[in-house]
Amino acid sequence: MSRDPSVGSKPAPSAGGGARTVNLRMFGKLLVVAVAMFGFGFLLVPLYDKICEVTGVNSLTKVDRGAAEFARNTQVDRSRTVVVEFDANGRGAWKFRPEVGSLKVHPGELVTVVYDLENTRAVPTTGQAIPSYAPRVSAEYFRKIECFCFQQQELGANESRRFPVVFVVDPKLPKDVNTITLSYTFFEVGGKSAAAQPRQDDGVRVGQGG
Repeated sequence: MSRDPSVGSKPAPSAGGGARTVNLRMFGKLLVVAVAMFGFGFLLVPLYDKICEVTGVNSLTKVDRGAAEFARNTQVDRSRTVVVEFDANGRGAWKFRPEVGSLKVHPGELVTVVYDLENTRAVPTTGQAIPSYAPRVSAEYFRKIECFCFQQQELGANESRRFPVVFVVDPKLPKDVNTITLSYTFFEVGGKSAAAQPRQDDGVRVGQGG
């Protein structure tokens, strides 16, 4: 007596069901990565603050109070030219860029450049600029007299503003350094309001919508 092969056998798994399972797993992994990256963006500023507090390098909140006097009392070395390149990266709500890509400066010369910042959101948003320098050794010879990076900045809904950076390159910059790259990354600061902090009003308002 022949046996019906369909009796007692398990149904073959559906190819569509397997694909859906794989897609759900992939979606779950991507969601975890996205949440982790979002959280890292918020944690980076306080983490950077803590590193600067320990090392004393590139402090975000401390103004270089001796820079203005240094600039007044330093002679310009016109026999030497240094190229300073400017870069900007906006994270989250920000559109952020320098108005010039590079300048040729003489060590000891007082220089002003301007960065444009725009809040693309329809609500007030607070951010913090983090500076970095290349080569790294140039950081201690790059003296900023005025900079929006000294404190957090709050922009209104869809507001744009122009921020000057006033600096001088120390004539003691090593002779083998002919190019300095100043780069800022502007991060959104979560859970904080700049209203509770002294506001830096040297930014020039360009426009404000809605």
